[in-house]
Parts: sequence; C-alpha cells; structure tokens
Amino acid sequence: MTDSAAAGKPGGDSALVSDQGRTTIADQVVAKIAGIATRDVDGVHDLGGGVSRTVGAIKERIPGSRTNYGQGVSVEVGERQAAIDLDLIADYGIAIADLASGVRRNVVTAVERMTGLEVTEVNIVVHDVHLEGESDDDAEGESRVE
Repeated sequence: MTDSAAAGKPGGDSALVSDQGRTTIADQVVAKIAGIATRDVDGVHDLGGGVSRTVGAIKERIPGSRTNYGQGVSVEVGERQAAIDLDLIADYGIAIADLASGVRRNVVTAVERMTGLEVTEVNIVVHDVHLEGESDDDAEGESRVE
C-alpha cells in the first residue's frame, strides 16, 4: 500500500476489510484526527515547530484558507497500525510529562475509535513554552533592524 491503509485487528478479522470490500484511510485523515485530538488537551498552545507555525500563520491570513489541523503532525500508517509524531508548543506552567501523557491518551483514543487502527506509538517533541501575553511573533525574537 502507498500513503493509505486498511485497518483491522491482527489475525485477519477487520472492521475495514470484509468479503464485500476494503476501506482505506489516508495518512492525512489520521494526521487531522490526531491534530484535533492534540489541540483539545488543555496546556497545548499550538502544534508545529517554528517554521511550520510561521508558514501556517501566513497561510491562514490568505482569504478563503482553512486551518491546517495536520500541522505539526506526521504519521506512518500501515494495514492495521499507525505511529504518530507530534511537534507542539506547551503553555507555561503545565507539567510537560502530564501534558504528554494526556495528549497520548487523547490521540490514541480518538484515532483508534474513529479509524479502527491500533496506535503503536505517539512521539511528542515540545519545541517551546508559551508565556501568557507573549504573541507568536515575540517567540521568534525581536528584529534588531527596522
């Protein structure tokens, strides 16, 4: 299979594969579900590293554009399993270990419930801590020139 996969349980029993056909789930679907589930956790300020957040902010300013829920999310989807990598910015004051645990729990629950895929791992990289009152532009540093 290429960038999409059929889900199911080991041993051939599958909710998405039957005698009547096969259902495939694209990587971008799993990434979107994981992105939304991550943003639902208190303490997650944003998804993505510095460059992807900057590009995302520019795209969102374009009239008619939509929010990219898969920003900061990469997935590897197999026939029955998915592995998910998340890049995020945490709110200051949140215990990062607790935040990571909550994000993993929420992402695994959402992806498994909605797709039938078994989530084998959720890897999280915390790129920054957001301070209240700090704009996203401030996080990149002030310009030394006008």
